[in-house]
Amino acid sequence: MTTAMDLALFKEKIFDFEASKEWSYKGQRPAIIDFYADWCGPCHMLAPILEQVAETYQGLVDVYKIDTDANPELSALFEVRGIPTLVFVPMDESPAISSGVLPPEAFEKAISDLFGISKPESN
Repeated sequence: MTTAMDLALFKEKIFDFEASKEWSYKGQRPAIIDFYADWCGPCHMLAPILEQVAETYQGLVDVYKIDTDANPELSALFEVRGIPTLVFVPMDESPAISSGVLPPEAFEKAISDLFGISKPESN
């Protein structure tokens, strides 16, 4: 399941940009952050794909959603210009950013390439 994220949760789970200017990821596992808005059609198309990714990689990758209208400070932090924007956060490297709707296969490739995590076998 994806987790809705606000500024306080972002600073707790991802990065406290007020305490440090140097990127330092606080998470326990890699993460994908979806910057979206309720009025965005492509964001609605992406939502079920992200839910599936969250379910498939449960316990391996955290998937968060940030409403750009409610969290403009976080949108500015990642220079979000269009939505949906996806931020892939590896454990020990800087985040990678992608814009637009990605198909499930693209998530598999990104998770493999950026996080070094293979798709789990389904039962």
